[in-house]
Amino acid sequence: MLPQMQLNLYPEHDKPTNSDTTSTFSDNLSLPIHRWFRYSAGFSATWVREVIQREKAEGKTRVLDPFAGSGTVLLEGESCAVEAIGVEAHPFVARVARAKLHWRENPHSFLEFSLAVLERARRYKTANASYPPLIQKCYPPETLGRLDRLHRACRESMDGSPSSDLAWLALASILRECSPVGTAQWQYVLPNKSKAKPLDPFEAFHSKVHLMGHDMANRQKSVRGPKARLYQEDARDCSSVPDGWAQLVVTSPPYANNYDYADATRLEMTFFGEVHGWGDLQQVVRTYLVRSCTQHVAGLNGQVKTIINAPHLEPIQKELIPTCEALELERGKHGGKKAYHTMIAAYFSDMAEVWRALRRATCRNCLVCFVVGDSAPYGIYVPVDKWLGTLAVAAGFRRYTFEKTRERNIKWKNRKHRVPLHEGRLWIEG
Repeated sequence: MLPQMQLNLYPEHDKPTNSDTTSTFSDNLSLPIHRWFRYSAGFSATWVREVIQREKAEGKTRVLDPFAGSGTVLLEGESCAVEAIGVEAHPFVARVARAKLHWRENPHSFLEFSLAVLERARRYKTANASYPPLIQKCYPPETLGRLDRLHRACRESMDGSPSSDLAWLALASILRECSPVGTAQWQYVLPNKSKAKPLDPFEAFHSKVHLMGHDMANRQKSVRGPKARLYQEDARDCSSVPDGWAQLVVTSPPYANNYDYADATRLEMTFFGEVHGWGDLQQVVRTYLVRSCTQHVAGLNGQVKTIINAPHLEPIQKELIPTCEALELERGKHGGKKAYHTMIAAYFSDMAEVWRALRRATCRNCLVCFVVGDSAPYGIYVPVDKWLGTLAVAAGFRRYTFEKTRERNIKWKNRKHRVPLHEGRLWIEG
């Protein structure tokens, strides 16, 4: 195994600043196309474009994102006129990304289609639609009635065209804006919290489709790159990506911090009838995702030793084993008794598989960038960037370095633990 050599690729970024927002979606809220759907697990499109342009100048013209999310890297790959492939396992999020990639559709055709959907919805009589309790808690009857009419109109207008996919996205994107209760952009819905100015569904849909049409028209004037490809499949395989294809990988994998990515779009998936309750997420979504949450590892507590002792985790076993043992011991001291020891073991097992899949899918002199953050469940530190870099080298990549961009968990008020954390970019040289 090659030594884990440290690269000094980007020394100008050695000093982190807590104002760095490249690892968050916040900057994208003002950017055309990206702003169509707010996905809290995204990262900065502006930074992605800078990386792709810089590496394109070095001859890297094929970019891969194995955790494509709502399509940030794919859209910026198109903007930079490089080939781009994305892999996304979450079915709802993959559908959002696919719809965004239809920005080449004729804006007038899209607006005509969408306004016809709106007019059809206005003509419907409000029916006594049956929605699960979560939806009933999020909307008063009049608002839900209008959303249901839009839903029926979209469903009955679906013809498999890009315009119908885009109209669906417009409806999906206004669901939280129209709710008067707390529907934050992370996974939790807070029925007891209220918003000052929820939007009327018909007005919100009308505004959204006009915004989308405007963005489409403007982007079509300037972007001429090849259309990105998106595959709804597992990052642990990347089975549709050809061997040795990618010259550049830019991505942000799930963090090992117990964030339930399956739950992040439960409101939307419940509204559209894709799940009927929280329990459905296990089969519909979680089974396809990297196991980064204790909900993902239910029933695996007796298998921790088997997971840890697998050959592909050998490079980090000396540190991983005592960490998981400490987590298991600490678990008994807490009321929730969350299985963080199982989650951490499963997470790194899955990420080791991701690295092996990426080694197959990347060329010899590729460059990989993972936006990652470390973790400290129950206050026990997990050096995520170090262990991921070690696993990358074990999978056949040459060397790694970590570029810290910001510190986290440094304001102790109301925190569960006082372990300083950080976030940054893990650079891997192939």
